[in-house]
Amino acid sequence: MSSLVEIKMLPNGPLHLEGDFKIVHPDGKTEEKSGAIHLCRCGHSNNKPYCDGSHHKVDFKG
Repeated sequence: MSSLVEIKMLPNGPLHLEGDFKIVHPDGKTEEKSGAIHLCRCGHSNNKPYCDGSHHKVDFKG
């Protein structure tokens, strides 16, 4: 049984994930992560899938 991953939608910002998980990129590359990360929700990050704070520059609402 795997552990539960917590995902929070931050107001007008990224998704905050906490737990142990694996990210699979479109090219098949994988990354195993543990702890907390932030995933882009605005679509403007230059470091996708991770948030780089671009949501502030584009005044993202969501």
